[in-house]
Amino acid sequence: MRNLFFILISFLLISSGNLFAQSKQIVVVIDAGHGGKDVGHETTIAGHQDEKHLNLKMAKFLGGYIEKYMTNVKVIYTRTDDSFVSLDNRVDKANNSKADYFLSIHCNGNDSKAVRGTESHVHSMSAAKSVTLARQIENQFSSRAGRHSRGVKDQSDLQHSLQVLKFTQMTSVLVECGFITNEKEANYLNSTYGQEIIASAIFRAFRDFVKKQHPDISFTKSETTTSSTNGSSTTNANSSENLTYAIQIASSKEWVDTDDARWKSLGMTITRVQLNTTSAYKYIYTVGNYANKLEANAALPDIQKKGFKDAIVVKR
Repeated sequence: MRNLFFILISFLLISSGNLFAQSKQIVVVIDAGHGGKDVGHETTIAGHQDEKHLNLKMAKFLGGYIEKYMTNVKVIYTRTDDSFVSLDNRVDKANNSKADYFLSIHCNGNDSKAVRGTESHVHSMSAAKSVTLARQIENQFSSRAGRHSRGVKDQSDLQHSLQVLKFTQMTSVLVECGFITNEKEANYLNSTYGQEIIASAIFRAFRDFVKKQHPDISFTKSETTTSSTNGSSTTNANSSENLTYAIQIASSKEWVDTDDARWKSLGMTITRVQLNTTSAYKYIYTVGNYANKLEANAALPDIQKKGFKDAIVVKR
């Protein structure tokens, strides 16, 4: 009887250990810079939005990508609307949440309208993890998103410290997504397409970074469910029956016509899929119908060359 008791206890401990291992997760705080009375950089271009609005849109796209494509990641926002949040409150929220990562989203400005490009800021170059993540973000900007990268900078470059980087107690990066004072770059930042590309570049860097930092946690979702416009299409990633692949070329918050001019360079039929999600974006747009991933990957470079540099292969 005693042996049976110890066997039962051992089984329960092992089982609970597995449950704890499965429940492991990381926490990322996404900080949309400025807000409310704190406008940030103001635009002088008609029809464009001030920095605070652009920051919020890209922050929500970023959080949406993380929630859609990753598991075991808790996303916390410092703001989800046009409200004022003090720097102290942003720092406190990150620290009190015991966050593992802090990503602050901003847009830049300069007296010279010719200045352009992205920057990723860390408090100090001695913060190894923050520097590594920042470099991966800038690499994604330049190599995959086609942006001009101005590199990674710290307080010595700015000649002052940034409060949200200095006092947050986790791996922290502040991303300057481009200059709203440069008309060409401002046009890009004010477009839904540009906002999605910027957010997806940050997402890819974050995803690749945390996978290496937390090898004991699985961040890959085992099941992906999407709904068509009539809510009838479902894909289970665990099932290989009738599985095909497509190339996702964009996503959007608002409905976009599949005959829209932005798709014309592809010369292909566009499929719009409405997502069953609470994330910021509600629709994805795909092309192609490939029998296997190898065929889809072979077609991907041609799609990217036609101006859709952020295109990715997805399961139907």
